[in-house]
Amino acid sequence: MIGLRAKSVVLLFVCAATAQAGTTVENIRIWSENGKTRVVLDLSETAEHNIFTLRGPDRLVIDLKDSRLAQGLLNMPQGTGSVRSIRSAVRANGQLRVVLDLNEPIRSRSFTAGPNKQYGDRLVVDLQRTGSLQTVKRASESYRPGRDIIVAVDPGHGGHDPGAIGKARTKEKDVALAIARALAARINAEPGMQAILTRDSDVFVDHRKRMDIARRARADLFISIHADAVDDSRPAGTTVYALSLKGASDEAARELAKRENKSVGGVSLDDKDDVLASVLLDLSQNAALSASLEVGGDVIAELARIGKVHRRSVQTAGLIVLKAPHMPSILIETGFISNPGEEQRLKSKSHQRRVADAVLAGIRSYFYENAPPDTRIAMDARREPVRQVKHVIARGDTLSEIAQRYKVSTADIRRANKLSNNRIRVGQTLSIPIFVGS
Repeated sequence: MIGLRAKSVVLLFVCAATAQAGTTVENIRIWSENGKTRVVLDLSETAEHNIFTLRGPDRLVIDLKDSRLAQGLLNMPQGTGSVRSIRSAVRANGQLRVVLDLNEPIRSRSFTAGPNKQYGDRLVVDLQRTGSLQTVKRASESYRPGRDIIVAVDPGHGGHDPGAIGKARTKEKDVALAIARALAARINAEPGMQAILTRDSDVFVDHRKRMDIARRARADLFISIHADAVDDSRPAGTTVYALSLKGASDEAARELAKRENKSVGGVSLDDKDDVLASVLLDLSQNAALSASLEVGGDVIAELARIGKVHRRSVQTAGLIVLKAPHMPSILIETGFISNPGEEQRLKSKSHQRRVADAVLAGIRSYFYENAPPDTRIAMDARREPVRQVKHVIARGDTLSEIAQRYKVSTADIRRANKLSNNRIRVGQTLSIPIFVGS
C-alpha cells in the first residue's frame, strides 16, 4: 500500500501537472509599418480566444482560455504604432487576459496560424487606424455575392413505378429517393449551391415533367439517380450516362416541331425561322452535351474512389430524362440492385451517404472550373485574398474546423489548394486565403 506521505506527494504531482495544463504564451512580438500594427502571441499550442475593444481609454482585450504566460515573459515588450503598452493578468476563471493599451481608435482582426519552420502556433492580431480604412471599406462594399448554382436532383421512378426490384425486394425507387435526398442536403450545405428535388416523396412524376421542373428552376445541372438491374446477378458497380447524339437530334426535331413558347438560353424560338431556330438549338445542345460529358467524368472519378465502377467513362444513351437542351444532364446508375451484395450496400444508409458525398465532390470539381460567371462561386474565385496563411494539418483537424478558425469558407480553402473534396492528411500544408472583411 502507498503510505500517506507518498499519497500526498502523488497528489501534489497531479495538482502540479494539472496546473501546467493548457496553453503557454511563450512570446509576444509587435511591430508597426504603413499605419498598421501587428501583435503576435507565440503559443505552445492553439487556444480558444476572444477579442474585443473598450473605449475611454481605448484598449484591445485578448482573452485566452486555459492559458498562462511563460515564466520569462513577466516583462512585456514596449509598445509601438497604435499600441502604447501591453499588460496581462490571469482571471478567476483561468483565462489569461492580455490588454493592449492603445494610442488611438483602431479596427482589429485576429487569426490563428499553424507551425512553420521558424515558429509554432501563433495568434495574430492586426490593428489598423480607423482613419486609414476607407480603401478597405470600399473594397469590401464593392464585393457582391452572385447567385447560387442550381442543381436539379431527380430520384428515378416513384409511386406506381417501383423501378427495378432486387432479390431482397429492395425497390429502385426507394434507393433513388434516399440517395437523392442525401445529395440534395449536401448540395444545400455547400456555399454557393442550391438543390431542388423533382420529387421528395413516393409519387410518380412523368419524365418530361421532371425536365420542366428543372427548366422552371433555371437549373445549371440536372442529375437523375437510379439503380441498375440485369438478368445476371454478377455485374456490379456504378455507371454514368449522358445524352447520345442520336437522342439529342431526335429531341431537337421534337423541339423544332413544337417550339411555341420555347426558348433556348433565354432566346425565344417563337419568332425564328426554321434555320435560325435549328442553329440556336444545335449550339445550345452541343454546349450542354459537352458539359454533360465533363461533369459526368468528374463524378465517375469520385465514385471510383468509394467503390467499383461498371464503366470508367461516361456512357451515352437516348434517355428521355436527359433531353433538356439548355443544361448539362447526367443519369447515375448507383449500382446493380440485381447483384445481392450490391443490393445490400444500396440499402445501407452509410453507403448512400458515401455515394452522395462522391457525387457532390464531382459536382464541386466541375463547377469550380466551370462556374457560370454570374454565380457566387465564380465571383468568389475572382476575389483576391489580402494575404495567404500557411496551416500545417495536425491530428484531429477537419477542413470545416480550419475554415471556422480562419473565418473563411471551406470552399475558399479547397479553391486555394485545388482540392476536389474535404479530405486532408496529417502533415499536409494548406494555403489559407484571408479576404477583406473575413
